[in-house]
Amino acid sequence: MLSGLPPLTLALLLAAGIALDLLLGETRRWHPLVGFGRLANGLERRLNMGRWRIARGTLAWMLAVLPLTAGAAWLCRLEGAAGLALHACLLYLCLGLRSLRDHTLPIHDALAGGDLARARWLTSRIVSRDTADAGKTDLAKAGAESLLENGNDAVFGTLFWFLVGGAAGALLFRLANTLDAMWGYRNARFNLFGRVAARIDDVLNYLPARLTALSYALLSPGGRLRALRCWRAQAPAWSSPNAGPVMASGAGALGISLGGPAIYEGQVEMRPALGTGPAPGAGDIRRAWRLVFHSTLLWVACALALGAILHLTGAQHA
Repeated sequence: MLSGLPPLTLALLLAAGIALDLLLGETRRWHPLVGFGRLANGLERRLNMGRWRIARGTLAWMLAVLPLTAGAAWLCRLEGAAGLALHACLLYLCLGLRSLRDHTLPIHDALAGGDLARARWLTSRIVSRDTADAGKTDLAKAGAESLLENGNDAVFGTLFWFLVGGAAGALLFRLANTLDAMWGYRNARFNLFGRVAARIDDVLNYLPARLTALSYALLSPGGRLRALRCWRAQAPAWSSPNAGPVMASGAGALGISLGGPAIYEGQVEMRPALGTGPAPGAGDIRRAWRLVFHSTLLWVACALALGAILHLTGAQHA
């Protein structure tokens, strides 16, 4: 482990960070990622101009991510309880499990209660597609897709890199993922400047995304083979190499159809089909949340089991 911590200790800290996230949720004021977003915007305004846009974007990425990651690694080297607590607290700040629940289940409640206007407003807060004229099926689809995809970005990718590198690994992943969300667009402004940010996120997400897709398939309520078939057949057609496996497997696991048409900036975009079965309804948002939550419990159980095995094996050889 790059963190230098024993595997069992790291697994226990992972469980503690998740518990803190579920108990406390997002900090309502002064969230570190909000401050990081302001830093990233400032760097982009100053560097995204003139020639050498790819090099400038690379420099901006390094200035935004590396000092913070190095600082986290240095702080977590504190001995004793203080260093361990910092690992758990930084993981908590990087996680977004409860945030996923708090932002998506109200959409389910609004749709179930027939409040379409509120459902549209709530959905507009978490997706970039247009929701002003969205129907119930469109909103349920957006909510389910957001849960499945962000389950990887906000939860499982962070947990994977925490197990690899402790709090510094989790922070590195979360900051890189945030910069991809801010700069990783193929448009005139960001196509060159954000290219390195997008590629780094693709690399960091490659293994976590496939472990997430596998988790969704394993925990499918009756559709493991269906989820695996959807992953294999449909993921290559999706524009993102990592979102494709996650969303295809998740849609197959739930037995619903995702993808298809969505409106962005007034234009209809035809996206590849994902999953198989009926169009999603309000209840499928709650089902998607349960799939993400149960997958999180699976990751915790696997981390603790592996940590215990390695601990016992090491003790026998000592």
